[in-house]
Amino acid sequence: MHGEATPTSPHPPEDPGTDSCPPVNPNPKVKSTAYDRYDFVSYTPYPCNIPLARRRVAQLAVDWGHSGVADDVALLTSELCTNALLHGCLRDRLFRVETSLTGKALRIAVSDPRGERLPITRTAETSDQFGRGLLLVRTYADRWAVEKLTVGKAVWVELDVPRSLDG
Repeated sequence: MHGEATPTSPHPPEDPGTDSCPPVNPNPKVKSTAYDRYDFVSYTPYPCNIPLARRRVAQLAVDWGHSGVADDVALLTSELCTNALLHGCLRDRLFRVETSLTGKALRIAVSDPRGERLPITRTAETSDQFGRGLLLVRTYADRWAVEKLTVGKAVWVELDVPRSLDG
């Protein structure tokens, strides 16, 4: 349907084929769940879905006990989704927003089908309307990177979060 999000159900973390960009287990010899919380939604490549993704990820940060980073993850999600839409999407191909939480970080990964179009940081002139997205990503994220996928790429960011009192 034109302009509507296509929600999908999260798969269990034990199924490695479902996660394009899960947080890395720091000790691969110890079998454990790589993350405490996980969510993903696939969206049609229309601008109206960017605020939907932004609101969803910000609400997840609040629901998962990290309201202090909700504004930052909203901004980062918006930037990553905008870049995917402008530079990585193909007609009739979805882009995907994955959100995950470990004891140390909240991660947002946005994947799109255009693996050959990698993001590059550029210098924007004061009069330019575009070109500052990755500067914002570098400023607000504690870590970020691009991962090539079998089909497409995922651009992910992480924000460090305090360990929860119950974990």
